[in-house]
Amino acid sequence: MTSPKQILETVISQKRTLLSEYESKQFLSAYQIPVTREFLVTTKSELIHATNIIGYPLVLKGSAGDLIHKTEQNVVRMDIRNDDEAEIAFKDIMKILNGTGGAVLVQELLKGRRELVIGMTRDHQFGVSVMFGLGGIFTEILEDVTFRLAPLDKRDALEMMEEIQGRRILENIRGMEAADLDQLGEILIQVGRIGIEHDIIKEIDINPVIISEGKGIAADALIVLEPALVKK
Repeated sequence: MTSPKQILETVISQKRTLLSEYESKQFLSAYQIPVTREFLVTTKSELIHATNIIGYPLVLKGSAGDLIHKTEQNVVRMDIRNDDEAEIAFKDIMKILNGTGGAVLVQELLKGRRELVIGMTRDHQFGVSVMFGLGGIFTEILEDVTFRLAPLDKRDALEMMEEIQGRRILENIRGMEAADLDQLGEILIQVGRIGIEHDIIKEIDINPVIISEGKGIAADALIVLEPALVKK
C-alpha cells in the first residue's frame, strides 16, 4: 500500500490541491479507517480482474485529481450486476473522462441504508476541527452535524455521536443492528489525528460513511490541500 507521505508527494509534485477519491481513501486506509474494496482501472483486462475479485453488484466511478462532483458530471454508475453492464459503464465513463488522464474506480456496492458524514476542517485561528453528522443527500438539507477541536479522545467522539438530532439512526431500529459506536469513534479520532499530523491538509470530507453490518465504511472521500503550501 502507498504510504500517506508518498501520496502527498505525488499530488504536490503535480501541483494539485485535490486528492482523487482513490488517493483520498488510500490515505484514510493507512490510518486504519475502513474504506470500500476497490480497484483503479484503465483497461478492459484490469476491469475484468477487478470484477472477478470484488464480485457483483458493483459501483463504477470516474476518478481524477480534479473531479469533485462526480454525479453531476455523469461519471457514476450504480448497481452494476454483470460483465456486460460493467463493460458498458466502463466505456461510457472513459469516454467522458477522455483527455483528463482519469481512470475508473471499480468499487463494491455496500449493503447499508444508513449514511453518515465525517470530516475535518482547518481554521487558521482555532486549528483542526472534526465533524460528525447525518450524511448522503441529507448533509446539506438537514445540516445535522456537530464539531470538536482535535485531538479527540474516546469520550469526545462518543459525545459527538450523542449530540446530533438524528442520533437514533445509530441505534437498533427497523431490523438494523446498532452501529458500533466504538468503531465510529475511532474513525473520528483518526481523522483528527490526520489533521494534526499533516499541516498541508485543509479539509477532509468522508461522505457517505455507510453503516454496513454495524460498521462504518467510507464509500466516498475527498482530501483537500492548502493551496499556499502546495505552491511553495
